[in-house]
Amino acid sequence: MGVMEQAKGKVKEAAGALADDDALRTEGHAQADKGREEFKEDEARAKAKAHEKKAEMHEKKQELAEES
Repeated sequence: MGVMEQAKGKVKEAAGALADDDALRTEGHAQADKGREEFKEDEARAKAKAHEKKAEMHEKKQELAEES
């Protein structure tokens, strides 16, 4: 998601530079920034999910140990 927004934004920035269109350049920059933030969000969610799975694994180990 974020990577595509970044790419589209960079294309708009470049098009704005070629056409000497400040509005398009600004729009592209904003879209690229949005994409970077979405990428960071996706990355953070993936890390959180990995930590959640790790915690679940430790919980299962604890439950097994308690049953013994």
